[in-house]
Amino acid sequence: MSEKEKGEFGNQTLKRNFSKKEDINKIKSGMKRFRRKSTNRRHLDEKNEIRYIPRVNDRNRHIDRKVDGKEEKMYVIPLGGLEEVGKNMTAFQYKDEIIVVDAGLTFPEDEHLGIDVIIPDFSYLESNRHKIKGLLLTHGHEDHIGAIPYFYQKLGTENIPMYGGRLTLALARAKFEKKDAKLPKEKVISGRTILKVSKYFTVEFVSVTHSIADCYAICIKTPAATILHSGDFKVDLTPVDGEGFDFGRLAQLGEEGVDLLLSDSTNAQIPGFTPSERTVGESLKDEFAKAKGRIILAAFASHVHRLQQIVNIATKHGRKIAIDGRSMVKIFEICSNLGYLKIPRDTMIDIDKVETYPANKVLILCTGTQGEPLAALSRIANGTHKHISLREGDTVVISATPIPGNEKAATKNINQLMKRDANVVFEKGIGIHVSGHGCQEEQKLMINLVKPKYFLPVHGEYAMIKKHKELAMAVGIPEKNVILTENGEKLELSKNSFRSVGRVPSGATFIDGFGIGDVGNAVLKDRQNLADDGIVIITISQYRNGKFNRQVELVTRGFVYNKDAESLLSETKKLVRTELANMEKSEYKLAFEKWKLVYIKKNFPQLNKNIIQGLIELNDLWVKLDFPEDSPYILQGVKNNISPQEYYTEENYIYLYNRHLDWIRDKSDYLNGK
Repeated sequence: MSEKEKGEFGNQTLKRNFSKKEDINKIKSGMKRFRRKSTNRRHLDEKNEIRYIPRVNDRNRHIDRKVDGKEEKMYVIPLGGLEEVGKNMTAFQYKDEIIVVDAGLTFPEDEHLGIDVIIPDFSYLESNRHKIKGLLLTHGHEDHIGAIPYFYQKLGTENIPMYGGRLTLALARAKFEKKDAKLPKEKVISGRTILKVSKYFTVEFVSVTHSIADCYAICIKTPAATILHSGDFKVDLTPVDGEGFDFGRLAQLGEEGVDLLLSDSTNAQIPGFTPSERTVGESLKDEFAKAKGRIILAAFASHVHRLQQIVNIATKHGRKIAIDGRSMVKIFEICSNLGYLKIPRDTMIDIDKVETYPANKVLILCTGTQGEPLAALSRIANGTHKHISLREGDTVVISATPIPGNEKAATKNINQLMKRDANVVFEKGIGIHVSGHGCQEEQKLMINLVKPKYFLPVHGEYAMIKKHKELAMAVGIPEKNVILTENGEKLELSKNSFRSVGRVPSGATFIDGFGIGDVGNAVLKDRQNLADDGIVIITISQYRNGKFNRQVELVTRGFVYNKDAESLLSETKKLVRTELANMEKSEYKLAFEKWKLVYIKKNFPQLNKNIIQGLIELNDLWVKLDFPEDSPYILQGVKNNISPQEYYTEENYIYLYNRHLDWIRDKSDYLNGK
């Protein structure tokens, strides 16, 4: 890094310069430690499972950290990625400084009608934006970088640099779709790069293997504690790109002392080891050899290692490659420009040129493994793709498994493809897909390498996280030192404790179109009601004179199919017309009431003050105006043959007179809209 760059970031870069020979020796040395059968360290049991037996004084590595006699403390605040697979984000706070690891998104489920993506709630970070010293990225998958443009839109780009591998930063940069968007400062890192990102925070990036290049665990050091965030990982001893899992450095960090390990829980329920990515290449070779016609292959666009293998196999079989799907096109462009994808010349063709090549010389590489409605594979399956129509002899290979929650959509796609007589290859057992996440033995291995005092399982649904806790306890971590928590929990970490001390605002922010968080649960509930019950729209017009046009337009959606319910809709129109007529009558009645009130106000004070004569005039007035229930005759009980002369006294007359005055006042208020 140049002096100018150092000044820009205020960082001192301390890069360990080991030779390849030294690296190999360190890795070999590290692996030997796992093979020896020392009774006070580790052994392989009869099932060949890696277990860790801690030394009695093993925790002496964790040195005392006190300032002025007070124990140093820092805080770990998960804002996403717990009890879910997606929108990963964790904040680490020491005194008045915060660093953030990852800013990912997740995709909506069936109940999230109209929602494009879901991101973490940034409220806590917004209220502490002046404390944030950097955004650190473990790798370039959507669930770790997808929320970055929204993160910087909320928090600003001026004072929060972004750290990550070369590919990761390129993919993150591509998220800023607006050409005039102000980009944050970037710091490209590589394995074993140590950076002092602020006054108190020093971080180190350690290479791990996953399903994309430039994947790192991140070691975070403050005066209070040393923390290792594993990122997403598997232990692949034969990685496609040759960028291996840095056993040596992880083991070295473990010997130096790690207070807390945050580790990937995705496959905690799956025993054994995750197969190497190279095994997928061997299985795909078999499928290519068997295919006689076109091959349509769907894969994750971000799975760069698999894409490279697919390119190599297609080239070997003399097939031209056409790519479809916005994310796939973007990945190919970025990765080929940076050298992460090596594509032989004259291999790629445009999607609209596929029909001009022989069927056995074409590979169509596309998105849509999860059954996304608008993805390329979905459009091919339902026959709406602009350039590709399935035909006899086509082979469709789906090199992925459904993410939890996407099973229905993925299965629907497969059924539609089969209905079109395509040869569909998707079964798990044939080896066309392996996970990028480690299974139980790899998760145990990570714990054994790092030997943390405290353990926090992350990146998984609750069942995964709980199982990961059990695995940690099985290799020697005391149960009291393992915390199961949830998003928003504020965890205090010190030399002698790891505990919850409260909560911060957290949750999900819905992205609907261009809006950030302007759709809440109430809106989603309304959308769900409309989806469940449908909608009826009645269109009428009203003339200036207050009368209505009798031509009624009736539109229904999700309620009844017009052709199946003509009689129902016709009857509905009749009811609408009847109601319109009643409304017109109501308007007339209101106008008539107003006229009567004016008449009463004019005549009531002028009534004869003679008791009997006044009652007769009052009664005549009321009957004339069609208020017989309020007439004096009714009130005094004429039905019982009691005459006014026999019933009314002056007191009764005054009472009746005042009562009618009150009626006029109330009526006036009503008609005047009060």
